Amino acid sequence: MDEDETGGEIESRTDGFFIKVIDVIEDGHVFYGRLQNGGNSRFSVPQPVDLERGDIIFINNDHQWSPAPDAAWPDDSSVGVVRKILDDRSKIVVETSGGGMRILSGPQTVDVEPGNTIQYTEVDGIVDVVSSTPIRYRDTGVDEDLAEYIVKPGNTPLTFDALGGYDEVKARARELIETQLGRAGELKEIGAKPVKGVLFTGPPGTGKTHLARIIADVSEAVFYQVSGPSIVSKWVGDSEETLRRLFEDAAKKKRAIIFFDEIDSIAARRSSDSNGESKRVVAQLLTLLDGFKPDSNVIVIAATNRVDDIDEALLRPGRFDWEIAFGLPTENDRLKILKMNADELQVDDRLPIDDLARATDGWSGAMLTAIWTEAALLAAGDKRSKIADEDLALAFERVRSRPVRVRTEGANVT
Repeated sequence: MDEDETGGEIESRTDGFFIKVIDVIEDGHVFYGRLQNGGNSRFSVPQPVDLERGDIIFINNDHQWSPAPDAAWPDDSSVGVVRKILDDRSKIVVETSGGGMRILSGPQTVDVEPGNTIQYTEVDGIVDVVSSTPIRYRDTGVDEDLAEYIVKPGNTPLTFDALGGYDEVKARARELIETQLGRAGELKEIGAKPVKGVLFTGPPGTGKTHLARIIADVSEAVFYQVSGPSIVSKWVGDSEETLRRLFEDAAKKKRAIIFFDEIDSIAARRSSDSNGESKRVVAQLLTLLDGFKPDSNVIVIAATNRVDDIDEALLRPGRFDWEIAFGLPTENDRLKILKMNADELQVDDRLPIDDLARATDGWSGAMLTAIWTEAALLAAGDKRSKIADEDLALAFERVRSRPVRVRTEGANVT
């Protein structure tokens, strides 16, 4: 006997065990139960029992049982996402929190649909719908789950000087920062609608992604970078849910830029041949763009080198309001890009940079940068601490001799 807090005596007995009823058969004369150690047992009784699946009971050492409260049984429930419903709803395919798959068999008392986040137990099956949409592993809030999309500024924030050439493009970007982000109050007083989206178009390697990063750093905005593979999921509803949560998270920031890299891979033109996932992602993105408030602090920037493949609904005014075209750099642009790269390296004096700018007609900024990379490798391989003109000349030939692949009707040809 033990004493309670008031000094009185209380009865304490531990000669027994709890079980959770799994099934009752043979008109109540036999029932199966799960033990707290994970094992299962079969019990036969002379008198039929009035028990149901999921009931908690206590059985003493005299084999007598009595009802026990649910709190007596430790919580053994798990959380997962419904991925498929099979065999007339008798089998539910569930993605577990660890990323595995399992099947819940038998009739379920809770109606569910694919994409629901559910709570379930081994004995009771599905006991509750936690969320109508998928909740991912590690989902302790939007910020942590979306951290992979946020690109933090470097130790030295970028400025427009980090993009060589393209003076007209940079002037347009400055206007975006000064008016849309810097003059938001004045725009609201005027009653003007905000610029929701800006589309960067042009060949690969012309600096579209780089300029988006510069805009974010100059405007001190939180920068979200989204690519097709990172956002598109094989599970129904996941991609749309991620997009929605991205926009919700961005709206909480003082300033935010959501950048879609190669948006044609995310929001391709819809047709009768499009798969359901693609159509749903485009529809969700349209809904989010249309939901901007007049005082929105979020700007969406998208980049593509295949503008004709983007769904035309995204391109109308009111969604992507501005289109900034990145052509291949002019000779003056190429000279600025080459000089900017030279300023960051150890080089000999009097390198023929002007001649190089004239000789690289039709080259992208990425190809120009590749010249300096090759030149640095040549100098280092020769155990020299500076890039010489012969390094530059050989590097030019190496980059020029690389195969150029041109996309034609979905195929790459050299």
